[in-house]
Amino acid sequence: MNVDVLLGLQWGDEGKGKVVDYLADDYSVIARFQGGPNAGHTLVIDGKKTVLHTIPSGIFRSTVSNVIGNGVVIDPITLSKEIANLKSQGLTLDNLYISNKAHLILPTHRLLDKASENAKGKEKIGSTLKGIGPTYMDKTGRNGFRVGDLLLADPKKKYNSLKAKHLELVKIYPEVEFDLESEEEAWWECVKILNDLKIIDSVYFINDQIAQGKKILAEGAQGSMLDIDFGTYPFVTSSNTVTAGVCTGLGIAPQHIGDVIGITKAYCTRVGGGPFPSELFDADGELLRKEGHEFGATTGRPRRCGWIDIPQLKYTIMVNGVSQLVLTKLDVLDIFEKVGIVTDYVIDGKDTDRLPYQYEDKTEVKVSLQDGWQTRVNTARSVSDLPEKAKNYVALLQEMLGVNIKMISVGPDREEIFEA
Repeated sequence: MNVDVLLGLQWGDEGKGKVVDYLADDYSVIARFQGGPNAGHTLVIDGKKTVLHTIPSGIFRSTVSNVIGNGVVIDPITLSKEIANLKSQGLTLDNLYISNKAHLILPTHRLLDKASENAKGKEKIGSTLKGIGPTYMDKTGRNGFRVGDLLLADPKKKYNSLKAKHLELVKIYPEVEFDLESEEEAWWECVKILNDLKIIDSVYFINDQIAQGKKILAEGAQGSMLDIDFGTYPFVTSSNTVTAGVCTGLGIAPQHIGDVIGITKAYCTRVGGGPFPSELFDADGELLRKEGHEFGATTGRPRRCGWIDIPQLKYTIMVNGVSQLVLTKLDVLDIFEKVGIVTDYVIDGKDTDRLPYQYEDKTEVKVSLQDGWQTRVNTARSVSDLPEKAKNYVALLQEMLGVNIKMISVGPDREEIFEA
């Protein structure tokens, strides 16, 4: 069991990038297995903030191979910006590999995304308009343009064929503002940069590493509640964000999966539309947003904030087979006199810890209020350093969830995390 999995257990933004960076030295390979550039994994190293959208979060560790797997969809423009930013920090990116089976986001995918979302009016799902949904639609519709297609004798022939299809489809939507000519020009320029990277058959690469006994960490994007099958459908992303997606997103057999490391904030957030039972609409919600700097790393949109949701977490722990937990952003709760925990949903007048098939517009929840610690915890480097009431909060979460909390993050910097 050479492949450990690290993924988010809520609606994304749990702090996965920082935890991957912290763990990276224990692995030979870090591999992204799904999602697109709507992901925003934030790393803070020596006070400098870097946001990664496509590149795995182990990229700052020169001894670790970082693989963008076949389950990822890639926008060459976004990727080229990431590459330029990392190179400006002195990285050579000799340890970055891209699967030839990963699908590319075309400019017309983004046009379709924008037109489709705009046509929904009040029924918008909160798409980041990055073209990710339409790209996955082409993938499952057997029309996709893959990284390996760039190596064809005439890649523009296949590109133009798919572009023509998109332009016919977009006619069914109201017209939107989109400068396709300039977008295409930028896209092809960035493709040249992509061609200079290490394009590999990642399925053989990953399985060769497994055969050699190397340790691999599969890095997820978004969160489990955004999974296309198991999330709050239809307000979800377009890929499988749960553990099962590792096998299809990297091309490995299930028996190679080892530990599943699930990450949860000490509270809960969501970006965009869709159900969010624990959402706070009061001063506490605003305070969580302010203290947690809760604005999307990719979109800049303000995140919806609420207390931690135990039924929701028990569900994603079950679906993912989580063997250990990481609790992040405990420090954000420092200033609260009382800290809430959602213990149950109320559905049809009855308390339940099971998620419904379809959420109501405002699903009623039961909240247990715990004493806050009102002491800064960012200097803590062990559980024993935490104030007593913070220890009690962590212990209660662990008891309610039935899985050991192995790590706790008490600030954004690389050093502000410790093993519990």
